[in-house]
Amino acid sequence: MTTKPKQNVRWGILSTANIATKVSRAIDLATGAELIAIASRTEERAKSWAVKHGVSRAYGNYDALLADPEIDAVYIPTPPSMHAEWTIKAAEHGKHVLCEKPLAANAVEAVAMAEACAKNNVQLMDGVMWVHHKRTDEMKKIIDDGTLGRLRRVTAAFTFNWDTIPQNNIRAKKELAGGSLGDLGYYCVRAILWAFGDMPTRVFATARYHVGVDFNLSGLLWFENEQMASLDCAFDTASRKWLEVAGKKASLICDDFTLPWKEESTRFWVHDAGGKAAEHKIDGCIQEVSMIERFSDIVRTGQLDVRLPTEAINTMRVCDALLESARRGEIVKLMTDH
Repeated sequence: MTTKPKQNVRWGILSTANIATKVSRAIDLATGAELIAIASRTEERAKSWAVKHGVSRAYGNYDALLADPEIDAVYIPTPPSMHAEWTIKAAEHGKHVLCEKPLAANAVEAVAMAEACAKNNVQLMDGVMWVHHKRTDEMKKIIDDGTLGRLRRVTAAFTFNWDTIPQNNIRAKKELAGGSLGDLGYYCVRAILWAFGDMPTRVFATARYHVGVDFNLSGLLWFENEQMASLDCAFDTASRKWLEVAGKKASLICDDFTLPWKEESTRFWVHDAGGKAAEHKIDGCIQEVSMIERFSDIVRTGQLDVRLPTEAINTMRVCDALLESARRGEIVKLMTDH
């Protein structure tokens, strides 16, 4: 078993949301990180969570955790409508911020968050776990080395099915910036930008709404160089985590890109024009652990990565444009100088 270094990055988590349990496990497994504090809206809830997960400090409000001088970094899994407020407060307290996706309720808030973190010399990163998996690096090598030929199309889908809309789920609350695009489509947009390494020039989307949020959304994105992408995300469709990157010679396919079906082993395929498929297998990587280790390394070394907030802001800009297009029923143009 790997021995953790003496100078661990000390983490705190704002909120006892379900995803906090997964990330707390990742912090426990990660090299160079330790979880020392949890905060909730009530001290009782914080203490109960702390006892269950072996955390030494429990705070009954978020401000108290941010005031703890021994905490280096915070993970923020609050509803998206609260991300900007608490990221900015954390930055002002000198805490590095790993913020759950979507980074914010909109791109304007995302920019303000990034500016606050830059001003206070702390790192900002969104919690898109799949980009930190070893498999993602292997897929990008194939995308970039010419195996697929000139890239033409990216297709991404992330869906799951709710037979009954849960009344208290933040994903289904407009006032908390819920909706399928922010919760699921955000991953698809990131995958498209990652594959092409560029921003789209135009987007179009159509959506169906329930309880005030986009319950499913389908989008088209146009890029320079005769490239296109499509995505769909939904709360009313069977579980799908699909990504295809297609070039003129071959296509890369991954059917669980957001969250591997098996934690201990992952794979993807490359299909050539004749239908022959080559399977690529990657073992020994837990993506949320890799995410925590990447972020902790940045905190420990002090070498901030400006690309990380930029990637998140660009994702938010595309999501904003898609939502605007769905509302207007028109193609929306994007500025491409970012």
